[in-house]
Amino acid sequence: MAESLAAAKLALRDQLLTARRRRGLAALGEDARSLAGVVLAAPEVRRAATVACYVSVGSEPGTGPLLAALHGAGRRVLLPVLLPDGDLDWAPYTGDAGLAPARRGLLEPVAAPLGVDAVAGADVVLVPGLAVSPSGLRMGRGGGSYDRALARVPLGTFTCCLLHDDEVGLTVPAEPHDRAVTAAATPTRVVRFG
Repeated sequence: MAESLAAAKLALRDQLLTARRRRGLAALGEDARSLAGVVLAAPEVRRAATVACYVSVGSEPGTGPLLAALHGAGRRVLLPVLLPDGDLDWAPYTGDAGLAPARRGLLEPVAAPLGVDAVAGADVVLVPGLAVSPSGLRMGRGGGSYDRALARVPLGTFTCCLLHDDEVGLTVPAEPHDRAVTAAATPTRVVRFG
């Protein structure tokens, strides 16, 4: 059972990553701007004082315009710092000049980390993923970093996975450690679950 579930996850990840690699650079840039507008219009984000987010890489839905807008509006933005054990610490975003290259091709803040529990203090938690099911079950890249982080977030917090339009509402194989999100945002809409 566990082996067939792992195989199903691997196959779906490969399919989704292949589709992402086919997206053109111009479309990714346009989608990033649209995604920022959609996320910023969400009532939960408009009310938030602290937002946990991340710096997108490659063909992920772009977060650059979103981070700039949140920071420019005076929101406190927390970004993840990948720890050697795969867990996530969090540090404040101070602008693009405060980011440095890190392991796995990531950009991370150079500001002092606040601890793994800092994510629990965010009003909104925006996470990456590859797909979300109709019930909000999120599929990541398989490292479990965000499942651990989401386990620290208090119930009732707006947790939202940022995706491309065709990655919402898919059947996602689930394991006991997998964490659901309360919403998914794409360049065209916010879908709420539950």
